[in-house]
Amino acid sequence: MRLLVLLCSIAMPVIAWLSQTGVFGPDQGTISDRYPTLLVAAGYAFSVWGLIFLLDLLYAIWQATGTRRSDPLLGRIAPVAALGFFLTAIWMPLFSAGLFWACVVVIFGALMSLAWCAVQLSRPGNAKRYRLAWLALSIHAGWLSLAAFLNVAQTIVAYELLSTSRMLGWSLALWAISAVVLLVLNLRMRGNIAYLAIALWGLFAVWFKQTEWPLAGAVTSAWVALGIGVVLTIQTVLLHLRRR
Repeated sequence: MRLLVLLCSIAMPVIAWLSQTGVFGPDQGTISDRYPTLLVAAGYAFSVWGLIFLLDLLYAIWQATGTRRSDPLLGRIAPVAALGFFLTAIWMPLFSAGLFWACVVVIFGALMSLAWCAVQLSRPGNAKRYRLAWLALSIHAGWLSLAAFLNVAQTIVAYELLSTSRMLGWSLALWAISAVVLLVLNLRMRGNIAYLAIALWGLFAVWFKQTEWPLAGAVTSAWVALGIGVVLTIQTVLLHLRRR
């Protein structure tokens, strides 16, 4: 199982590179531009995948070597982490193929898998003992906590399930659900600084994009994203103060 984690961690950047070269079809940026939403972030935000893939690979190597090979906690999360990596990898060709419903199922599966791992690693004493694993899986889960809802928004637009000219109403509903997910997971992770940092990165990128976005309701969506970031930060500070 440790080897499977390593293989899946290698598969993610390889498939990402193949996806960007057009092997599976149009790249993610091209498809995303076809279905503009009020939840999309500025393009620079997605560069974080490079950091995510690097940390995941380092974690995968680390957990498969030395005395960590017999560590019970790392052994318990290994199959779930491997599943999260596998789902992240297959999401990319599915998105390029325009299989948006499948993408929604896959990305939420990846989020649940990696968030569960991050919660286990955030328990008292674990974050310091398993620092690399905690950092890698917390950041990955944090980014998926936002990306999953962007995926839902693009699916709604792609299939015209709701209005594509007046998107603010249902976009605010998605923001509300995403805020609950962020706050609940951050609570379960005891005020996870890494999770907070990547969430703020994404939320600020949404604010930056939406303030210049021509869609109706974009400015409102921008400030909602920023507001969620503020609330998440306050929650994290309070959780740390309570622990002290």
